[in-house]
Parts: sequence; structure tokens; C-alpha cells
Amino acid sequence: MIAAILLSAISMGQGPVSLSLQQALDMAAKQSYAVQASALEAAKAKHKVKEVTAIGFPQISGEVAVNNYIDVPTQLIPNFFTPGLGPDFVAAQFGLPWNASGGLTLSQLIFDGSYLVGLKATRALAEQSQQDLEKAATDARNQAAKAYFGVLAAEEGERLTGEGIPLLEKSLNEVTAMKDAGFMEDIDVDRMTIQLEQAKAQQRSFKQQADVARMLLALALGVPQGTPITLTDDLAGIVNNADETALSEQPMDPAGHVELRYAENLVVLQDLNRKNERSKAMPSLGGFLNHQQAWNGPAFDPGGKYPFYPTTVWGLKLTVPIFSSGNRYHKVKQAEFALQQTEVNRTATEQRLRTFAEQSRSQARTAFDNYRTEERNLALARSIFDRTSIKFSNGAAASFELTQEQGNYLLAQQTYIQRAVELLMARADLRKALDLY
Repeated sequence: MIAAILLSAISMGQGPVSLSLQQALDMAAKQSYAVQASALEAAKAKHKVKEVTAIGFPQISGEVAVNNYIDVPTQLIPNFFTPGLGPDFVAAQFGLPWNASGGLTLSQLIFDGSYLVGLKATRALAEQSQQDLEKAATDARNQAAKAYFGVLAAEEGERLTGEGIPLLEKSLNEVTAMKDAGFMEDIDVDRMTIQLEQAKAQQRSFKQQADVARMLLALALGVPQGTPITLTDDLAGIVNNADETALSEQPMDPAGHVELRYAENLVVLQDLNRKNERSKAMPSLGGFLNHQQAWNGPAFDPGGKYPFYPTTVWGLKLTVPIFSSGNRYHKVKQAEFALQQTEVNRTATEQRLRTFAEQSRSQARTAFDNYRTEERNLALARSIFDRTSIKFSNGAAASFELTQEQGNYLLAQQTYIQRAVELLMARADLRKALDLY
């Protein structure tokens, strides 16, 4: 799975990418950098579960040792060889210069309360890592949506601004010609020049915003910067999409929200931690079997003149905690208070999700109303500017009127794009608040 994600990311970065909004969301959920990191963390968690599980299975270890005493240990012993005829003690060497040994030990955990609790805890941690992956995918979708919207809005602003530039250039040429003929003054030419430069500056600003938004989109998608990305959805289609419009009426289901499930899993983990601290007061039992072959000799010749001698032993080890001067008791109490904290956090998370959903719902409704208002204002400003341009061409309007209406139209364009962005961002936040990504 991880290799497929990485290969997909590499392949997608090798050539142009053409994406609808939904395709962009799906790509971000699979191969954004944060999702890739979370997917690797989830894979690690699965192996962690297997690691802890293996502790309860038989463990086998081997050992081989070779020793050579340069000076064989010497010890004084009572002189029972010639009592009364010599010294009371004589020196004796009980070892040989060379000895070797090899053996195997089999150990098996039979009962340990901490192990049983720890096994459950690792499974809960694996579940938490999956929830982290789900959260990362949700965040990636949200970031990709906002970047996608940012590109569309900026490009729409660039297009709207560009529509008025040819008309301004035509008007400037007309004013310049009339000024040369003595029918206009320099101030009229200057007004038109300023308006034209302002329109071009605004168009450049929207283009720069679109370029930055594309970089953010590439980052959200997990593709290399500079990858050509074509957006197949248009701004009007997304804004007027019935499903997007209906988001503000979508009911909230906190029980299925990933953040609440995450908070509930924290309660489970902390409860297991409490049980683990309590289980430390329980006995633990383990068994072992050890077989060893040992050899000793005056010269290094294992298995030659002197054979290996076997030693085999098995046993059980029971460890019983008796008295800890209150250490275990206080650890259990700390774990109990920590459990209560996570329960409070779970309740707070549920209430926060409900509050944020209603707040996002209200913001989305307000943003939609503001967008519709500015949409109408933009149409009116365009209509007034067009009529004023015709009147100016016919000599029925002054250059001052034309530049004033052009300024109003530019301001309406800026406000319209701003309200469109606010609406799309509000819907993206609402979708995340409702856990609908």
C-alpha cells in the first residue's frame, strides 16, 4: 500500500495533471505528504502490535563461551594429605586452563497481567494510528479544496479584470486623439491612463495570487512544484452546485466524527493504562528450560580426549509483589485521575464539534448571502460602466464619469472575488466540521 502511494506520487509528478475538484480531493487523500507520513506511522503501529504479541510466545536464546586461564586460580586448602607432617594448608588448583561451553535456553511467559493489558493497549494504539491517518486524509482534502478554490477565484478575477482592459485602451486612444484635436485636456488623458494602469495592476495581482494558489495546490496534492495542473471545474459550477449549497442544512452527527472517535480511543487507552498500573500488584509466572554442554581440558582440544558433559535444568519463576511503600497505589490514583481527564476531554470534544459545526453553518449561510449580493452588485457595476462607455464614445459623458465608473467596476470585481473566496472557504470548513470529506 505504501509503495503504491509513493509510486503514484512519483508518476503523477512526471507530467501534466488534469483534475476535477473531486479528483483533486481524492489525490490529496492518497498521496499528500502528511498522508504518506501517517500511512507509514500506521504501518509501524501494525508491526508494534506484532512485536508486543511476540513477547507472550516462546523465546529461545543461545550462548557459546570459551575461556582460557593464563593463570589457573589457586586456593589454599587444609593439609589433609600429610596431617601433622607438613604445613597446615597447601595450595591447590581445581580448574583447568581451558574450558568451553554452549547451550540453549527456552523461556515462556505463562502469566503477566501487564502483558495482557499491554497487548490490548497496542491494538488501541494501532487503531489510533489509523484514526491519525484518517484525520490526515481529511486535512489533506480540506487543504486541497481551499487551494483549488483559490486558483479558480484568482483566475476568475484575472479574467474579469482582463475584460475591461481592451475597452480602457480604446477609450484612452480616443481621448488621446481628441486631446490632439483640441477637444480634450491633458487631465482627461491622465485619468484614463491611471485607470488603465490600475486595471493592469489588478490583473497582475490576480495572476500572482493564482500562481501562489497553484503552488499550494501542488503541495496539498503531494506533487512536485512546477507540475502543470489543469483544473477542469469552474468557479460558477462549484458555487452553484446543489450539494454544496445544501451543506448548510446538513445535520451534524458527532458520534461518527473522526475527532470524537479519536477522543474516545484516548479514553480506552487511558483506561488500559489504569488497568496496567493495577495489574502490577499481581504475581507474574514464567517458565524456562536450559540445556548446556561444558568441556574442560589442560589444552585447547574441545571434544578430544576429554568429552563435553551435559547439564539440563528446567524451572518456574513466580514473582509476587508484596510491599512498595505506597508507590503502586499512588501510580494507580494518578492513572485514575488521568482517565477522568480524558473523559472530560471527550465530552468537551463533542461539545466543541457541535459548536464549530453550527458556527461554520452560520458562516456559510452568511457568506452565501454576501456572495449573491456582490454578484448582483458586480452585474450592476458592469452595466453602468458599459452604458457610461457608450455615452463617453458618443460625447454624452465626461472622462471623469468614465474613470469613476471604471473605478467602481474594479472595486466591485475585487469585492466579488473576495466574497466568492469567503464562500468557498466557509463551505470547505463546514464540510470538515461535518466530517463529510
